Amino acid sequence: MSQSLQINTGTDDLLAEIRDRVGVITLNRPQARNAISQGMKVAWSKLIKRFADDPHVGAILITATGTAFCAGGDVKGMGQSSATVEATFQQRVAELRADQRKLIGDLFAVRKPTVAALPGAAAGAGLAIALACDIRIASQSAILTTSYAKVALSGDCGIAWLLTKLVGVSRARELMLLSERIDSRRAEALGLLNRVVADAELPQSAFELAASLAQGPTFAFSCIKDNLDHAAASDLFGSMDHEAENLIKTELTLDHKDGVRAFAEKRKPVFQGR
Repeated sequence: MSQSLQINTGTDDLLAEIRDRVGVITLNRPQARNAISQGMKVAWSKLIKRFADDPHVGAILITATGTAFCAGGDVKGMGQSSATVEATFQQRVAELRADQRKLIGDLFAVRKPTVAALPGAAAGAGLAIALACDIRIASQSAILTTSYAKVALSGDCGIAWLLTKLVGVSRARELMLLSERIDSRRAEALGLLNRVVADAELPQSAFELAASLAQGPTFAFSCIKDNLDHAAASDLFGSMDHEAENLIKTELTLDHKDGVRAFAEKRKPVFQGR
């Protein structure tokens, strides 16, 4: 029987627990389609860093309550605050840069497997959160949209970079400029989603996927993510040189040794992250 450790996040907007070595973060503003609140931002940064450093967490699962994943920024809040903003242009740019690094940068930098489970719509910065994860699994009714152009914004939270890396320059331009609503099947075909399941199956399927990763070789996973990040900005020979160093590192681990023994003994390996 699995045990769950509930974590006090300091806000009802974001729920968290550790279960079966999975750090679960749940966006919890269903009345606002889980749009990102200030309280959510503060708790988010602390949780991501905690789960990244916790040896009892092998993978991170990000999901949401209600029928949406995340609507991104609070558009209503934008309209209410625009007339009273007193900060200078440079101050506002600096603040946004810092927020982006906490929301997306810290998530992307995690060296453990990350999974986004989308029960419904992901838009704008909410889409960026999902794209910054390693694997995305969604319900059949999920809808994805960049949405920025619909409110005359250019985009933030790394959306241009993330989309270009995932679907290429041409598709990224299409998705950003048209801001169309993309259903789950087309999103899977484009490479925005890894898996699509029936709505009722999403919670269990997503957790089982995250739990299977959490039981894996966490040090090897960190090196795999390092290799993939390096490859995105390297040529073939530079990538191979980088891979060689990480392969030897993983070859020296106890996890590798048990993996080899388990293969010979036709059993499931028991990885310890070292």
